[in-house]
Amino acid sequence: MPDLFAGPGGIDIAARQLGIHLTGIEWDDNAVATRTAAELPTRHGDVRLFGPGLFRNEDGLAAGPPCQTFTNAGLGLGRSALALLAAAVKAAGTTGQVATPAGLDDRTTLVLEPLRWILQADAAGAPYRWIVLEQVPAVLPIWQAYREALEARGYSAACGVLNAEEYGVPQTRRRAVLVARLDGVAKLPAPTHRRFVKGVPQSAGDPSLLPWRSMADVLPGRGPFTVVSNYGTGGDPKARGRRASYEPAFTVTGKISRLRIVEADGLEQDRLTPSEAGLLQGFPVDHPWSGADISQQIGNACPPPLAHALLTAATA
Repeated sequence: MPDLFAGPGGIDIAARQLGIHLTGIEWDDNAVATRTAAELPTRHGDVRLFGPGLFRNEDGLAAGPPCQTFTNAGLGLGRSALALLAAAVKAAGTTGQVATPAGLDDRTTLVLEPLRWILQADAAGAPYRWIVLEQVPAVLPIWQAYREALEARGYSAACGVLNAEEYGVPQTRRRAVLVARLDGVAKLPAPTHRRFVKGVPQSAGDPSLLPWRSMADVLPGRGPFTVVSNYGTGGDPKARGRRASYEPAFTVTGKISRLRIVEADGLEQDRLTPSEAGLLQGFPVDHPWSGADISQQIGNACPPPLAHALLTAATA
């Protein structure tokens, strides 16, 4: 089954844990190096040059298109095109063909690629039985348009914005997601952990849910520390965020290597290792990060615990 824009393997690791066989399509040499080291099935190339029919089992489709033009930290090219992209999705749902709006950045229009695969599989008489899509919160209007297009083709679909710490990820990351299925009612996964609220103890909250996970929970060898953001919060470089080790991390981005780790007495610890940064993104401690731009690989990845919840909701 295809995993489009597969990156270093966040969704694939969760799929392997669940016994789901995914083959990732990824163009970035560095992410492919990590995937190869992790023995994750991979097709190295541009998603736009592939299509349904390449895999032995195409029961489902997972995808996490590039987010750079949609993030608050970027220039906002994708955010300014949301209405155009949503209209393109709705039109494709009617015509069965994806027409890419002219004049948009290539990275922005890649958000339409999963729909091309979905429509082509449907036209070939072999529709995907389940679909999982993941992106930054700004993309929710596009997923809502996807939902309408899928429901018109017999799917049950649900979309919304989830908080990653509510699924065991030790960071406060928000993601727009879509879950669709042909067999049964699609629902977003129910939280397994409590939501982080600044100043509220980890032990407080709904007793039926697990506590949110802190940085200290996954980095116990570090001792108490404070993380000082070197790139600001909300895209504002002047807003230096701070989080204590007994709290979850900020959203992990490709700039995670810039984070300063400061002890109570003001002394600075070494910066996060790739393994430690990966742990904050929910990866196993032994994930074999390879190639260059490892911080970017980690920041772009879907957290495996969140992917696990999404895949379970789509396939259980």
